[in-house]
Amino acid sequence: MTTSQRILDAAGALFSARGYRATSMQAIADEVGITKAALYYHFDAKDAILRQLTVPLLDELEAVLAAAETCGDPERVRWRAIEGYVDVHLRHRHTLTMLVKDMTLLVQAPIADRFRTAIALANELVAGPAADIEERVRASQAVAGLADPVLLFRDLPAETLRPLILDGARALLGGPAADRPRGPARGRNGGRPAKLSADLVEQAKALHADGLAVPEIATRFGVSRATVYRCLKI
Repeated sequence: MTTSQRILDAAGALFSARGYRATSMQAIADEVGITKAALYYHFDAKDAILRQLTVPLLDELEAVLAAAETCGDPERVRWRAIEGYVDVHLRHRHTLTMLVKDMTLLVQAPIADRFRTAIALANELVAGPAADIEERVRASQAVAGLADPVLLFRDLPAETLRPLILDGARALLGGPAADRPRGPARGRNGGRPAKLSADLVEQAKALHADGLAVPEIATRFGVSRATVYRCLKI
């Protein structure tokens, strides 16, 4: 690892733990195990370290949103944007922690300008074309809710947190399930649903054909055994 990267890693950890303004260049040098003069050889100011830490997050965020825009179908655009947004935030959770710890950093140009532009684009992509005010409000709620769990549960592994965040977005926006069957609509009184959608009926039939027992299918889809038997007509 290069000395510059060691400096960035050390600075990022200190900024996240202590805050940007509370961390001195001397503290960074001490953490890396170099002299302050050597630190200044690589970075002429603390602001330069901040920019170097923040730029990758912004570059990646802008890139995933730009890629999502090219997907064509509005639903694919929406979920490509949401998933990319979450992935970038998870990869750069230490940088986000640093920025939130010193909120004044988020109002400094050009960091603030780029964040505002990226968030505005994410809101637009998630809302979709010709969205009404209700859809736009819901989209902004969803986008705002993608980053907060990354910070609040930053000790959880990304592979644990990612599907939970995406599930929350789906609950709000009504998107497709990721790695498990889509939950059927609840019954009128909030209990188990009385029937399965046509798509879930086909999934249930396929599972039964593969040897899965009716009780297991019922548990998987959150319905009664009677509902499964009706769908399978057995």
